[in-house]
Amino acid sequence: MKVYNLACPLDHRFEGWFVSEDDCLSQQTSGALICPICDSGEITRLPSAPHIAKTSNSNELAQVKSGAMAVSGHDHSQVEKQMQATLMKAMRDLMVRSEDVGPAFAEEARKIHYQEAPERSIRGQTTSDEAQALREEGINVFALPEIPALKTTLQ
Repeated sequence: MKVYNLACPLDHRFEGWFVSEDDCLSQQTSGALICPICDSGEITRLPSAPHIAKTSNSNELAQVKSGAMAVSGHDHSQVEKQMQATLMKAMRDLMVRSEDVGPAFAEEARKIHYQEAPERSIRGQTTSDEAQALREEGINVFALPEIPALKTTLQ
């Protein structure tokens, strides 16, 4: 199993797990390797330091050398799938429980904060400068990445 640090031209950084270096190159060449945030197919590998397992147990060392290493008794790909599923469920729950106010986010957040509109959870778009201005006013906001998979399945 090869794990590479990857990035797209917008500097979205993520990990890719591959059977081999050839598998990574093949996916990159065929366009199957895309950024999970922006769907860009222009992916580059970033420099990374190798992980060297330190163990005194010869059985564990043999497992690491043979590529059969497990994380907490689970296969790496299974753990990755579970983590991804949990993240996607949390994002879907957040989207279901909030109102999309689109580009009027900053204005609506201020109305709610100053009790000029009913209190509720909202989501939308704003600039990073506007988000910082909201924080300086004492309005709690946080940025989420736009995940293409959520756009097509929820909106």
